[in-house]
Formats: sequence, C-alpha cells, structure tokens
Amino acid sequence: MSPQLAVKNLSFSVSKNSFFGRKNEKKILENISFKLERGEILGIAGPSGGGKTTLAKLLIGVHEPTGGEIIKNLSKSEKGMPNRIQLLFQNSEEIINPFRKAKDVLAEAIQQKNGKADSNETDLKDLLLDVNVHENLLNKYCMQLSGGQRQRVALARLLAVEPEILILDEPFSAQDVQSQLNLLLLFKKINTEKGITLICISHQENVLNKLTDRIIRIKEGKVVSE
Repeated sequence: MSPQLAVKNLSFSVSKNSFFGRKNEKKILENISFKLERGEILGIAGPSGGGKTTLAKLLIGVHEPTGGEIIKNLSKSEKGMPNRIQLLFQNSEEIINPFRKAKDVLAEAIQQKNGKADSNETDLKDLLLDVNVHENLLNKYCMQLSGGQRQRVALARLLAVEPEILILDEPFSAQDVQSQLNLLLLFKKINTEKGITLICISHQENVLNKLTDRIIRIKEGKVVSE
C-alpha cells in the first residue's frame, strides 16, 4: 500500500535583498525526504529555527516548495472544501478569532465541511467532548478562555472538518507536566478512535518519545537522523 504522504527531496528557499542591492538566496529546508504511513504518529524534532514549522506550512500548501515534491494519497477534496491536511498552529489565535464565541467558531467549521449551515447544539457539544472540554465553554468568547482552553477549541475546530492528517505545531510549549500528559492522552485518542494520522512537531523530544511511533530530527533545514 502506498504511504499516505511521501516527501521527496523537498527544498524551500527565500530571496533577500542585500545591503548592496543584490539578491541572496537563503535556504530554509534542503532535500527533506520521508514517508508517512496511514494511522501513524510521526514526530519531527529539532531546535527552534531549524525549519520545522516551514515544513508544516509546505505540507498544508501555505508555501510552495522551491524543489522536490509532496505526494499525497488522500481523499479528493472538492473545490471550496477544507484541506485534508490541517495544522494546529502554536498560536491558537491563528485559527480562532478571540472576539467570537466558541460555538460560532465551531459552527462555522461544521458549515465549511458540510457546505451548509446544519450544525446543532449536539454537534457542537460532541466536538468539545472529543477534546475533553465542558460544554459550558460554548457561550464564552474565545478571549475569555485560558490558553489551554483556546488550544482545545482550536483543535475541535480542526476536527470538525474531518482531516485525514493533523499536524500539531509545538503543542506542548508552556505546558506543565500534567497538562502535557493530558495532551498526550488526547492525541492518542484522536489517532486511535478517529483514525487520524498525526505529525507532531516539537523541540521537546522527551515528550515526543511518549507519543510517536518514530521521530525525524531536523537541524538547520536538513534531516540529520531518523
């Protein structure tokens, strides 16, 4: 069976103007290759600034690679429908508007997935249940939520569009040990019960070891070990 995702010799560079007006090319990623099997939990580790988040943005199509290719073995998305690969950004405000109520954020995601406004209170409560959050958060504005609650509402919003691959960008940052453990259990639940393939990006390799099937290490834009 073909892998769900295959990355072959992926490279990404940006051009910058120098002080003398010359254009310099800065390599962010260089010749990245790996395969992702369906149902796997893959860890991507490495120091900050090594290109991990850039890789995630390439996988979801925010950036276009300057070299190599990304081969996706996913269900075909109809025009206007959500991406089959979703990214939980480190900053939840990139996914949810702090000035909107949690229920409106989630209802919008359900509408985006179904192509029509047919969400109901039960759908919204079920989404929060999936991420272990109490339904009383539905009527709160996102700015009223704690950082951890916002992160889980953002995660629920992504689950609402039923992705096949979910990328988690530094989900354990600024979390205490108990919160990290709770997230580990939640991510394993999402993987096993919903059948969603996970890519978890983190510089905290000790936490990745408890979650992932294997780990790819990236340093200065290159894979240094697996």
